[in-house]
Amino acid sequence: MADPIEGPGASPPEEPPGPWLTRGVTSVGATSFFSDAGHEITTATLPTFLTSVLHSSAGALGIIEGISDALSGLMSLVGGPLANDERTRRRLASGGYLGTALATGAIGVAGTVWQAGALRAVAWLSRGLRGPARDSLLASLAPPHAYGRAYGLERAGDNLGAVAGPLLAAALVTWIGVRPTMLVAALPGLLAAVCIVFAAREAVKLRAPIRRRARYDLAGLRAAGLLRPLLPIALFELGNVTTTLLILRSTDALVSGGRSVADATSLAILVYAAHNAFAAIVAAAGGHWIDRASPRVVFATGAALYAVAYAGFALPWHTWPPLLVAFVLAGSGIGLAETAQATLVARTLPERLRGSGFGLLGGVRLIGDFLSSSVVGVLYSAVSPSAGFAYAASWMVLSVATSLILARPAPS
Repeated sequence: MADPIEGPGASPPEEPPGPWLTRGVTSVGATSFFSDAGHEITTATLPTFLTSVLHSSAGALGIIEGISDALSGLMSLVGGPLANDERTRRRLASGGYLGTALATGAIGVAGTVWQAGALRAVAWLSRGLRGPARDSLLASLAPPHAYGRAYGLERAGDNLGAVAGPLLAAALVTWIGVRPTMLVAALPGLLAAVCIVFAAREAVKLRAPIRRRARYDLAGLRAAGLLRPLLPIALFELGNVTTTLLILRSTDALVSGGRSVADATSLAILVYAAHNAFAAIVAAAGGHWIDRASPRVVFATGAALYAVAYAGFALPWHTWPPLLVAFVLAGSGIGLAETAQATLVARTLPERLRGSGFGLLGGVRLIGDFLSSSVVGVLYSAVSPSAGFAYAASWMVLSVATSLILARPAPS
């Protein structure tokens, strides 16, 4: 009997002979690396660009980022059913990466805050639209027995880009200045667009694209067994706070320990880089684990690591080693959890429903992350940082418990 939390047919398939790391799978991993490196350059530089170059405020930055994130999540929901059609899927993936690259680089020529905000929104619209298409494309390129490794490679590329991007931004700002750095951010994004086009061509070689209707078909998703395992994922996302709050917590703790604001900020960013590096390593290793075990076990482990990490952030540390441990645990948790989530959708759903499944997963992530970051942010300011992270940790514990309960056989 299939594991109920993973859905019918989701148990690890037998591994036939032949390589899983094909040119198409590698191209998708490279796509995520280059794309994330490009927009992380912009993310790292945007606060300085808005406040120092365009003479705006931190409030404007918050509004721009909030609207952009909301639009990205909305377009993920829209792009899900569109990605069910294999021809549309490949166009969405290539066009989405190209749109993100061009709009991200164009922020460097913005002369006003509203222009920068509009371009950031266009970049994130494209980012949200391409997500289900990329994930569905990867499922068509990877053999079913290696879905875990394929999605682990994609997540590893994304997280390595999140390490390279800020480091490149720091060097480029010193070398050529803020505005030129924003323009250079388009180059990695363009490389990502080239890589995803190559991956799409590899998918065509495997089989001719099939046309399908663009609709969610919630009844079909339920019949396939996806909705039940989405519950622990939703609980996980309700506790999955933005990493900027982790950086803020570390900065405040280090300042309380006697460091200057500048020194504390620099040290917190370095520790955050370790978070992304571990997320990349663990995502790749977790993909191998998933292919030998199951997404349920790996996902629950990731949520448990997050619960411990948030418990660490709730404690009043004033030195960097325990904060580093908390960041490493959180990075390991997200590396396991996101890889398991994507593998779960790919294993559970047939080809005709995968776009809808990935779109629905993106919507669950959007709503959960928005609520978690909002509530934890309010608790952080109004009560205490410890209260905020204790709240987040409780959702992670509930996610683990729900995963274990749903592992029991469902009633006939």
